[in-house]
This record gives sequence, structure tokens and C-alpha cells, in this order.
Amino acid sequence: MGADVRKNMLAQEILLKRRAEILHALCSSRSGEHLEEVVDMLLAQGELGWEDYQNVLVPGRALYSNARQLLDLVYTKGADSCGLFFSAVKQVLPEAQGAGFFSSQCPSSLDDRVKPQRTATEDLLTQRPGLVCKLQGCIDGVLGALVESGHFSSTDCDGVQLPIHTPSQQARRLLDHVRSKGESAASVVLQYVQQRQESGSSLEQKKQVLTKEFVKYQKKLSISVSAQSRFLSTYGGTSHMPLDDIYTEVQLELPNNSAEIYKSMGFEDIIGPVGTVNEDADTVLVSGEAGSGKSTWLQKLHLLWAQGSALQDFLLLFPFSCRRLNSEHKDLSVQELLFQHCCWPDREQEEIFQFILDHPHLVLFTFDGLDELKQSFVDEHRICCPNQRAPVHVLLFNLIQGSLMKGVRKVVTSRPEAVAPALKKHLHKEVHLKGFSPSGIDCFVRKHHSDPNEAAMVLESLQANTALLGLCHSPVLCWIVSQCHKELLGCGEGSPQTVTDVYLMILQHFFQHHSTFKLSIGVSWLQQNLGTVLHLGQLAFEGISNFNYIFSVADLEICGVTESDICMGFLIQSKNMSPAHSKYYEFLHVTMQCFFAAIYVILSSNTGCSAIPKLFELQEIKKNSVGCACFGAYLHSSNTQKILEEHSTTAETSNLQITATFVSGLLSQRYQKLWLHCSSSVLVEKKARQAARCLSKGMQQHFRSIPQPVQGEKKSMHAMPEFVWLIKCIYEMQESRIAMNAMSKLEVDHLKLTYCNIGPVECTALAYVLKHLKNPVGLQLDNNSVGDVGVEQLLPCMQICNSLYLRNNNITDEGIRKLINQVFNLENFQKIALFNNRLTDACTLHFSYLLKTKQNFLSLRLGNNNITAVGAKQLAEGLKFNHSLQYLGLWGNKIGDEGAEALANALQYSKSIVWFSLVGNGVGSAGACALSNIIRYSTSLEELWLTENCITRTGVESLIQALKHNDHVKSVWLKNNDLSSEEVEEMQQTEARLVF
Repeated sequence: MGADVRKNMLAQEILLKRRAEILHALCSSRSGEHLEEVVDMLLAQGELGWEDYQNVLVPGRALYSNARQLLDLVYTKGADSCGLFFSAVKQVLPEAQGAGFFSSQCPSSLDDRVKPQRTATEDLLTQRPGLVCKLQGCIDGVLGALVESGHFSSTDCDGVQLPIHTPSQQARRLLDHVRSKGESAASVVLQYVQQRQESGSSLEQKKQVLTKEFVKYQKKLSISVSAQSRFLSTYGGTSHMPLDDIYTEVQLELPNNSAEIYKSMGFEDIIGPVGTVNEDADTVLVSGEAGSGKSTWLQKLHLLWAQGSALQDFLLLFPFSCRRLNSEHKDLSVQELLFQHCCWPDREQEEIFQFILDHPHLVLFTFDGLDELKQSFVDEHRICCPNQRAPVHVLLFNLIQGSLMKGVRKVVTSRPEAVAPALKKHLHKEVHLKGFSPSGIDCFVRKHHSDPNEAAMVLESLQANTALLGLCHSPVLCWIVSQCHKELLGCGEGSPQTVTDVYLMILQHFFQHHSTFKLSIGVSWLQQNLGTVLHLGQLAFEGISNFNYIFSVADLEICGVTESDICMGFLIQSKNMSPAHSKYYEFLHVTMQCFFAAIYVILSSNTGCSAIPKLFELQEIKKNSVGCACFGAYLHSSNTQKILEEHSTTAETSNLQITATFVSGLLSQRYQKLWLHCSSSVLVEKKARQAARCLSKGMQQHFRSIPQPVQGEKKSMHAMPEFVWLIKCIYEMQESRIAMNAMSKLEVDHLKLTYCNIGPVECTALAYVLKHLKNPVGLQLDNNSVGDVGVEQLLPCMQICNSLYLRNNNITDEGIRKLINQVFNLENFQKIALFNNRLTDACTLHFSYLLKTKQNFLSLRLGNNNITAVGAKQLAEGLKFNHSLQYLGLWGNKIGDEGAEALANALQYSKSIVWFSLVGNGVGSAGACALSNIIRYSTSLEELWLTENCITRTGVESLIQALKHNDHVKSVWLKNNDLSSEEVEEMQQTEARLVF
């Protein structure tokens, strides 16, 4: 007994000292499920009374507030309650989450506290954790039994089944409500659960009831999904290449600052709880730029399910293409949508659909390309009945927001710009798809080329051209480069630098490999194929202008597209479009359609020069909501008037931006000879001048919108994504004069480009333009996808950067090595922030060198990386010789006492350090004692941050003694260390500059 008491006392100490970690573990999923499960167990043990339960789980109150209330309550109840609390948490949380603060000495069982049961109401309480699980699959049945027995009204049922609650929350609300109805109602619930188990009406047995027809349909659906997914469907199927042979993993990231952000995310993780932001929602959004590999990734998900290799918790998977749903003009019910567009059951359609309605958590819907849907997402027309017919886009929106088929998991892919806040509030989670990593490029190229020597040559060529390597992070561009490897290897110094270069390369590749005629002397490849280019260009242009990506035979005939034009390979037959055997076509990729539309703008005299300014007036288009009607005057389609009356989606603006980017590249001086004999040189030159004027005007509009700085602060410009697009257009044009003129008008001290989807390609363009700035600027690129290749692409503009902020950008030690080699001798460069990247101790060698050699360097922030005591010692070697550093941020690493001591020794006599952070580094009292020497001897230190560590009274007392010798220090932050509340109060009274 004495041992048990000691264990429980230890549990009480742990609850106090590790409170922050426990709170984080209980609330990290951003859902109340973990907390509610722990409360269930404590209720069942009688450790919490009903009043306690109501005080802890207050509806509408913040999750962390509820969790804190529970911890306070358990701690107040004493050591035994703390022991039982830990036993409950150990059962609820995964082992990995709990390992950090659970002690083997804590009580490991809840069974000791089980009380004898006498009434049904008591049974409901003591069996609560198990009942919550059992009731989730049969809420409707239990409610029916309670209504039939007269205990529940329809109002009671509605209160339990609110759509905002998860199945487990509905089960808890049911139990809570039954408790208030008395003993008889509790007996009905217990009897129903028992009968359900005894009669074999559990979920598995329900599935067996449908075995014959359901399994038959499941097999048919699986075969259908497998047939659609087995071969690569993007890029024209690449000659029926098996998806398994070519599929390469892409980078998937959660849009937050989690330390786990760069861990590989599998298909199960996408559907699972990782990264959940709204437990009540069912829709997972996978967003990525055009060409980032969204469709291929989703196709792989389908194939893995059909093969039985993943996502086997879902018995049915229904795949949809939003591009194809655009062609559905009839009103449909959900049942018709599923069976007509995916797979039709041979028999028992009603029975199979009823199974889907009864077991929504066993069903997965996927929607590819939400950005290609003609209608923008709206949250207005609500429908709840699955049998009610409605336009397809209305069904889709109601499925996404959960009004229809609540409980069915939905995976939606889209470009980021198509996802408005109105949609985001209905998301279970969002995942960003970032294209290939450097290793992914290597893997894809090797898979694409069966000859290892050939693959090695292509990769060598990419490594020699970092601009092209940056482009290859986009899977569609990586595919183009791999397709055109012979042209690429023959380029020499003329190797592609821009996106336009790459697309022209594949255009030439297709014509030269599909043409049956040899080039006549003096005739260019474009001149010989001009008819095909114009036909396809008109089709692409009218498609972009009319929100159309799938074309009928009639559409092709209007634009003069012939069978020989189709045979060139740029158009492919669209699958599963119509049961009437009509043929439909689409371009290899939407970016290819944008490229042909751009060529048409350059070559066609029909569009007139007015098309150029219209392309670059996208900001005004969005403000006026007139969509793509800007091209109405140039189209001859009978649908033009109808289109004029519709609003464009944000993604349509994106496709016009891509088209405008290609137009900029094609109007570059280096391609003037290409258009000879294909179009009027005077007209092409006029369009080039127009494009240059539009780009300059667009940049000036951004600059004029910069607000005046607050007095005493630097002038800052927070750029919008449209600014990045304009920069890319200038780069594609490769006109340094335009870049120089634009940058001469930008007068800011700080340029902020956070959350702008900046990857290596955008970094190349930024460096090309920003290097022409007149005065040094702080460049903030936090929360993008710069990576190591992007860092290398930024190097040409480092001479104008006085500070560089690259938080959360997937940067490794190799990127830092290249950066430091470039900036250590640049006079202007003085600050860098690299929070939340992938840095290890290896990077500290480079920073140590920077600190030793650069005596005007002011700020180094390396928070939330993977730096240990080894790295801290290496940094300390540089700090010993540095006399300028003012800010050093190392929070969220693993530096510990040993590393803290090394840094303290290096900084204790510093006359420059003003702010120093070792938050969350496992620093104990030994480290605190060493750090107190900085307080004691440094003449410059003002703030020392040591929160979230494990410093005890001894360490704090050392800091207090040091503070007595230094009036210059303003504050020492010590919140969440190993101190009791009594110790905190005592020390705060002793020294007011300690912040707890």
C-alpha cells in the first residue's frame, strides 16, 4: 500500500511539472476526442461526479480551457485521482505521444476502482467508454427504441443527432440525455445494445446480410476503378505506361508549423487523423499548383485501393472527375450520381445504396480538379435528402460541406487559389502537394528511362542547369524534360531556362517525332506545322475563354482541327464521357492548353492586339466579377453570350495567368526569329511592346498600393500572389530592361512574400528581377516551398538583401552551405531566420564560419530544427570571435545542459548580445547556472528566454543571484519549468524581472 501511495504522489508531481506537455498531448489533434475519452473513463471509475463532468466539458469553450479545467480538478482531488488520470490517458493516447511524460511508476490500471453496479443508470456510467464505442454504429436504432418506448421525443432525437457532432460525440450526448430520463430509459439502451450483440446485428454481420449482391458490386466497382487507374492517365497515358512503373512520390505538407511537417505522409495519413483541423468535417483537400501531380497522386490512391494495398477500411470508393462532371447537364440524385458516373450495380441497386446510407464511414468519394468545375463553391443551396435531384455542382457542394452523406469521407484535389474561406471552414484537413523533391526528380527520371546511362546523362544535364532543375520540381515539367531528353542533351549552353523554353521544346519534339514529312530547306518546323498550331491554338484559346477543357467533335470542326492534327498527340480522347459513343477530346494537360492558347494570341490576327492588355488585367477582372468575358469580342462561339452572363472561378483566372505567362515568354526577343514567315513581324513586335507596358503598369499598381510606414518603422510591402505572377512574366520575357525599370520604382525596406506558393521556379524569377533593386531590402519568404534548390536560385539577388527570412521552407544543411558560401563576404547581409526547417548540427559549422568572418552580422534565428549539443558547441566556436551578433534564437531544438553551457561560455562577456532564446531545449539547472554568467557579466543582454525547459529551484536561484549584479537585463522568461506554484510565487516576489 505504501508503494501505491508513493506512485500516486509521483503522478501528482508529474501532472504539475509536465502540465504543458500533457495539455499538448490531449489537445494536439485539435479535436476534443482524446479529452472526452479520458473524462469517460474517470466518470466510469466514479472519480468524476456528474457536476465535475459538466464543469469540465463546457460546450463552446476552447478545447485547451476544458483540458486545463480537467487538470486543475484532478490535481485538486489529490494523488489518487492523478494516478487514475494517467492510467486513463495511457489507454487513450498512442504510446509515442505519451512516452514523454508517463512514468512506469504511475499506476497502470483503472480496475482497482470499479464499484459494484446496482442500477441501469449506474451501468450506463461505469460502462460509458465501451458504450460510446458500441453506440456509434447504431445511433438511429437506439433513438428509435427510445421513441418507441416513449422515453424520447423527436426534439430529443434532433438534439442528439446535430450534424456538427461526430458519431462519438452523438453517442455521448445520447448517454447524457438518457441519464436525465431515469432508470427505465437507461434499461432500454442497455437492452438494445445487448440484443444487438446477441442477435448478430453488429456491423460485420450486417455486411454478411448483403454478402451476395454487395460483394458482387464491390468486386465490380474495384475492377472498374483498377481498369481506370492501372495505366498513367495524365500526359496522354504516355503510351499505356503502367502507373506502378512510373509513379513517384510527391511532397505532401500540412499547412502549419508543426515540427513533424516534413515527415513523409502516406495515403493512410491523408485520410487519417494526422493534421485534422475540424473533427466534425468529412472533406480532405489536397491542394497544389497546376502540374504538381494532383491527378496522378489521386490515381495512385485509387489503384492502391483497388489492389487491396491501402485504405481497406473503405469498402467502396467512388472516383469523380470535376472536368467530366461539367458535361453533366441533367439534375441527378446522389444515387444516380454514384451509379451513372462510376459503376452501375447489375442488381439490387436500392439495397446497395441503402448500405451506403447506413454505413457512410465505409465509403470514400474522390473529386479530382475542383478548380476545373465551372461554378465557384457556394454555401447557399442546402439539400439534405440523398434522393433529391439537383444540378451536379449543387450535389458536389453539399457533399463537401457535409449536408449530404454526412460521415462519408471525401478527398478533393484543387489548385490553392480555388479554395476560398467559404470552403475551408468545411474541411476536415488540408494537405499541400508540392511536387517532386530533389530525390523525387532523380527517381522519376530513372523510372522514365530504362537505359541507366541515358538517365544518368539527363540527370547530369539537370544538375548543370539549376534553373531547369528548379523547373523539374513540377512533375509535368519533369515529364516534358524526360520526354525531350535527346533535344535536352543536344542543347549545350542553350539548355532551357524558362517554362516557355520547356514547352517549346516539347512542341518541337512532338512535331518532329510525329511528322511524316522532312523539313524543306529554309522552312522552320513551326512554319511547316503552322496549320496544326493555329487550329489547336484556336481550340485552346476558345476553351480557356469559355471555361471548357473537354471538346466534342463539333468543337474541333468549328476550329478546323483535322484527324491529322489530332494524330500529332497534343489532344487525347477523353474517357468515360458519354454512353452514346460520342468522341470527346482534351489536351494532354491543362497547361498545354494554356500554351497553345498563348501561341494563338501571338500568331492570330483575329484576336487583335487588344487581347494582350486584357490578359494582364486580371486583377480588375476579379474585382468586377465579369470572368473571362474579356475575350467575348474575339470569339465566334454561339455560347459566348451565355458565358458573358456567368461569373468566373478563381481557377479560371489562374489559367489566364498561365496563358499570360506563356505569352510573355513567347514575345521574348530571343524568339522573334521563330515567328518569321508565320505572322506579321510588325504585329508581333507591337504585341511585345504591349506586354512590356502591361507588366510595367501592373508592377506600378502594386507599388502604389504600398501604405505609408508607421512612424519609426521601416517601409514594408506585403506582396500578393499576383505580384509573384508578374515577376514570373518578366522573367519569362527575359528582358532585363523591364526588370530594371520596374525595380527602380520600388522603394521599400522590407519585401514580404509569405504564403505565396513560392518554389524554386519562383525563386529563379525573383532573383532575376530583384537583383535590380537600388537599395538593400529585407526579403521575407516564410511559409513557402523554397527548398535547397530555391535557395540556390536566390543567390544572384543576395547582394541586395540585408535580411532573409525563410521559416518553414524545407531547407536542409546543403542549402545553408550554398547560402553561406555566397553571403559571408556581402556587406549588406546581416540577418537570417530559418525557423522550422530541416537543419541539423551540420549547418552550425557553416554558421560558425559566418560568425567568425562577418563582424557586422546582427541576427541568427534557427528555432525548431534538429540542433543538439554538438551543434551548439560548434556555434559557440564562432560566437567566441563575433562582436556584432545581437539576436540569437535557438528555441525548439535539443541543445540541453551541455549545449547551453558551451553557448554561455561563448557569450558571457558579450558586449553585443541583446536577446537570446533557448525555449524548449531540455535545459536544466546546470544549464541555467551556466547561463546566469551571461546575465552577470554581459553588458548588453536585455532578454533571456528559458520557458518550456526543466529548470528547478537551484537553477532559478542562480539566475536571481546574477540579476542582482546587472540592472541592464529587463526580463528572464521561465514559464513552464520544473517549479511548484509555491516556488513560482516566492521567486517572483524575490525578483520582479523573472517572468513565469
